[in-house]
Amino acid sequence: MKTIPIFQVDAFSTQPFSGNPAAVCPVSGFLTDKEMIAIAAENNLSETAFVDLTTDPFFIRWFTPKLEVNLCGHATLAAARILFDEYLPSEVDHVEFNSRSGTLSAIRQERLIYLNFPTDEPKKINENTLIEQVLGHRPVDLLKGKDDILAVFDDEAIIKKITPDFEKLTQLESRGLIISSKSTSFDFVSRFFAPQSGINEDPVTGSAHTVLTPYWAKRLGKDKMIGFQCSERGGELKCWLKKDRVMIGGSTARYMDGTIRL
Repeated sequence: MKTIPIFQVDAFSTQPFSGNPAAVCPVSGFLTDKEMIAIAAENNLSETAFVDLTTDPFFIRWFTPKLEVNLCGHATLAAARILFDEYLPSEVDHVEFNSRSGTLSAIRQERLIYLNFPTDEPKKINENTLIEQVLGHRPVDLLKGKDDILAVFDDEAIIKKITPDFEKLTQLESRGLIISSKSTSFDFVSRFFAPQSGINEDPVTGSAHTVLTPYWAKRLGKDKMIGFQCSERGGELKCWLKKDRVMIGGSTARYMDGTIRL
């Protein structure tokens, strides 16, 4: 019987039961795509990260319960925590990954881990009536990054009260939909919906902040910001725009360790 270790970490949270839960499976050579999707579906979390420990740098892949995605922030944050805790020497505070989105890295600084991701500068797009139908509100700004659409509103209360029509949202030609506004308690707030990728609402989405950070940096005139994803579980992200890269910092809370038997 083949066995592989599995860990579950709540990312962008200081304690369990908040932030975004991700599974992490360190492997020596990847399993088949069919096996990895099956494991992700069995875990039934928004993302499961598989990290190949035999490559240098480590190669990381991410799977929702339905498909493989090109980039995932919270599962990379979770993977970095497990690597620092279990697989790397205690004095090491930096780890690099190869991925479908190029070279990524994670840096441990005190109690936070910062992800170094490529910037995804969103571009303005034409008004989309489907988005207004899905959200029940008209955004004041509409943009698109490589994978996700960003709908911006001028009222933080709208972000918190929106209940999307998820069935209609599956018709949107994107990985997911980010909604965001300025905030009174943080620099900005956001939520992320992706039923077309198997996730109605993601609790905290690191990769969405590769789009949000350059947008709000330009709007607010600052390169260091604090964002809050105001899902039911919620999570705080420290965002820093550095030219063509985004540093995304967050806390992590380990929840579970175990073994998968295939």
